[in-house]
Amino acid sequence: MLLKIWTGFVRETIYYHSSGIIYIYNKKLIIMIHNIDPIFISLGGFHIYWYGVMYLIAFFLSWYLGNFYIKNDIIKINSDEFSDLLFYSFVGVLVGGRLGYSIFYNLAYTLENPIAVFYIWNGGMSFHGGFIGVLLGIIYFCKRKKIAFFEVSDFIVKLVPIGLFTGRIGNYINGELWGKPTDSFWGVIFTKVDNIPRHPTQIYEALLEGLLLFVILNIILSKETRISFITAYFLIFYSALRFFVEFYRVPDSHIGYLIFSWVTMGQILCVPMFFLGLYILKIRKGK
Repeated sequence: MLLKIWTGFVRETIYYHSSGIIYIYNKKLIIMIHNIDPIFISLGGFHIYWYGVMYLIAFFLSWYLGNFYIKNDIIKINSDEFSDLLFYSFVGVLVGGRLGYSIFYNLAYTLENPIAVFYIWNGGMSFHGGFIGVLLGIIYFCKRKKIAFFEVSDFIVKLVPIGLFTGRIGNYINGELWGKPTDSFWGVIFTKVDNIPRHPTQIYEALLEGLLLFVILNIILSKETRISFITAYFLIFYSALRFFVEFYRVPDSHIGYLIFSWVTMGQILCVPMFFLGLYILKIRKGK
C-alpha cells in the first residue's frame, strides 16, 4: 500500500512492505520501517518476548566471557563463585532496573498501579536503577567472600556493555525509546508512533554504550592494572555517551524536558555517575 509522509523538506510517496523492514522511496534515500512483532514465540496463551530473550543472551554471553577471564587470571575467583556473582548481578539488574524505571520515570503511575512493576515484558527498565542493583549485588558478594569491592567491580563492568547492547536491541524490537525526527538516510519510521522517520536512538546506544564501551574497557584498557580505574572509566564513558545520545532521543511524554527545555531525566542521572568516576580517579591515583 502507499504511505504519505513528511520528511521535513518535501512530501514523498513510499511503498510500505508488509514485512515492515525496509523500503526505498527515491534514488537517494532508504527508509527503515519498524513493524517488528515483540513476541519471540507463543505457546498457547503464554508469550515469550524478544525483550526477555535479549536478557538471557546477555546473561550467557557474560557467563562465557567472565569464565574466560577467570581462566586467564583476570580475577582471583573460581567459576562457582563467579556464577554466584553473576546471579546476584542479574537479579540486581532486573529488580533495580524495573524499580528504577518505576521511581525515576513513572512514579505517579506506579503508585496507582504497583503491580505494573512486575510487567517486565512491556519494557521500561532504567539503566541507572539496574546499576544500583548491581552495586548492591557486588557489595553482598564481596562481604560474603571477603573480597575488595573494586577488584570485583573492575571485573563486572567489563561485562556490563554486553547487557547494554542486547538491552537496547530489545528496546528497538519493542519499538520504544525512539528518537527525534530526522532527514538522514538512516531514519526509521516507528509505525506505532507516526509516519515520520526518526533517529533510531536505541541503535545509537547499542553501538556506543554497548559495542564502543566494550572495546574501550576490554581492549583499549586491557593493560590497566590499577585497582578501581576500570570502574571509574566505565562511569565516565558510559555517562558521557548516554548524555550525548539523549540529545537525539525523545523524552518520556509524561516527563518531558526537566531543565532549559532540553535536559532529560537520563542526562540528570548521568551527571552524578560522571563526577563519581572522576572522583574515584582522583582519590585512587597512584594507589
